[in-house]
Amino acid sequence: MEQAKTAIILGATGLTGGILLDKLIKDDRYRKIKVFGRNHVSQKSEKIEEYLIDLFELEKIQELFTGDEVFCCIGTTKSKTPDKELYRKIDFGIPATAAKLAKRNNIDTFMVISALGADEDSNIFYNKVKGEMEGAVLEQKISNIYILQPSLIAGDRAENRFMESIFIKLMKLGNHLLIGNLKKYRSIEPQEIANAMRYLANHPYNSGRIESDKIKTLSNSSE
Repeated sequence: MEQAKTAIILGATGLTGGILLDKLIKDDRYRKIKVFGRNHVSQKSEKIEEYLIDLFELEKIQELFTGDEVFCCIGTTKSKTPDKELYRKIDFGIPATAAKLAKRNNIDTFMVISALGADEDSNIFYNKVKGEMEGAVLEQKISNIYILQPSLIAGDRAENRFMESIFIKLMKLGNHLLIGNLKKYRSIEPQEIANAMRYLANHPYNSGRIESDKIKTLSNSSE
């Protein structure tokens, strides 16, 4: 029997990260789940090893950043973080540093949630930052790198974003109109992203960028 693994989750108090944590707690393939973040997670489990830290200072806890897989679910939005410098520190700085630590500590599986439309050459600041983050992660040449590029993520968030919730509902209504090459633009549920991440960590799959429609396919393949 394969030895039970240790997972690292960044962003476990967020929408997708919290769902992923629930799934790994129930998964017998994992004996320990290291959670790094500013706030306590709500879940209780003997598997959880929690570290309350400033994620901007990940380099300071290099010796604790050890395991078999890293799940980076860190991310913010324009409405939540309008300051561009802070946005970049979160969406670029944290994943890029985490990938460096993973490489340094010989962790051979690293996955990160990016966004559909990420492009380092984009004139749109937010797409450009995501694209630059992807490039920084890929530069580490970790054996198994999975960059998930979801479209608009549906689901109920703790913070109240009224206009965003209206937009998500409209997108859901219009999902069936997006067919063929447009399927990747359909909104996606956080459960689907979490399912896909768990699948990727435990099954052979080509490293690289994975667009939203492929994430849905992988989610449906998860056990």
